[in-house]
Order: sequence, then C-alpha cells, then structure tokens
Amino acid sequence: MPNDDDDVNMALRALASDRRLLILEWLKHPKDHFRAQVDGDLVADGVCGVLIAEKLGVTQPTISEHLKILSQAGLLNSKRVKQWTFYKRDEARIAKLKRAIMARI
Repeated sequence: MPNDDDDVNMALRALASDRRLLILEWLKHPKDHFRAQVDGDLVADGVCGVLIAEKLGVTQPTISEHLKILSQAGLLNSKRVKQWTFYKRDEARIAKLKRAIMARI
C-alpha cells in the first residue's frame, strides 16, 4: 500500500507536465473551458476525454496517456457513460496531497 511519500512523489511526477497542469486547471471550472456535451453533465459527471483532447489539440492516444497518469496519481476520477469516459478532479485527494506536499517543504 502506498504511503504519503509515495503519493506525493507520484503526484509531483504527474504535475511535471505543462499539458497535465492545463488539464487540471481547465477541469477546475469545466463550464468555462469546454462546450456542452451530448451525454453527461460537465460538472456532475466530468468532461469527456474527447473534448479534453480536442481542446489540448492532441490525439486520443496522447490524451489517454495524460489522463491515465493524472488518474493514477489520484488527481482525477473517471466515470463511464455509454461509450464515453468522463474525467473530473478529485478535490478531496488534491487537498490531501497539497497538505502532504506542504508538510514536506
């Protein structure tokens, strides 16, 4: 089982990418950054990976890798709706990681 140090290290590695930082920033206020979705609510369900890829200007495999890294670091939660995967920030986990980071510096 990972400890707080492992969690912090994984989160810092995930945050070492400008693109992943942008994704987290956009997902903080999804209605300000993404168009409406056919399925799923931007706030309640999260943002479809396709819309994130579109906004970032990357391919589906590239966005999948970024979202996987952010999810594995505990910064995002994912949810399947029909054939789509929606992503939203895990605010409780982000707050915990912020506290753990601040305790280390």
